Amino acid sequence: MEVFNGIDLNDSFVLDWSYENNCLYFELEASIWPESKYYAEPKPNEYTCYRKAILQFTNAVSVSGLKPKSAVMSSTDPDGTLDYGNIDTLQVVDGGFELTGNFGNIKISGGELRFEIHT
Repeated sequence: MEVFNGIDLNDSFVLDWSYENNCLYFELEASIWPESKYYAEPKPNEYTCYRKAILQFTNAVSVSGLKPKSAVMSSTDPDGTLDYGNIDTLQVVDGGFELTGNFGNIKISGGELRFEIHT
C-alpha cells in the first residue's frame, strides 16, 4: 500500500490499541526508512528512525479476533515503556482488512484505513 512506502510494520512496535465506536485504533512506534518522507537520521543507538504513529480502521462494520491487552504478553523497553510486539501482516481483502500480531488475528469488515505519523 502506498501509504506504507518506507514504513516497516514488521519492525514497528505496537504500544496500545482500542476498539470503540466502529474504530480500531493502534498506537505504534513506527519504523521509518529513507524511502519515507517522514524519515530522519536515527537517534544514537537506534536501528532506524522511529516515530510515534497511529494506524486506524474507521467506520468498520465488524471486527473479530482482537485480544484484550490483559491477554497479551508485553515487553518492557530500555526506556521503561511497554510494547506488545509488531504487526506481522496487514492485507487488504475483499470487503475489508486482515492483520495479525500478538494482539490477535483480526478480521475487519468494511471501513477505511488511515495512517498518520506524528511529526
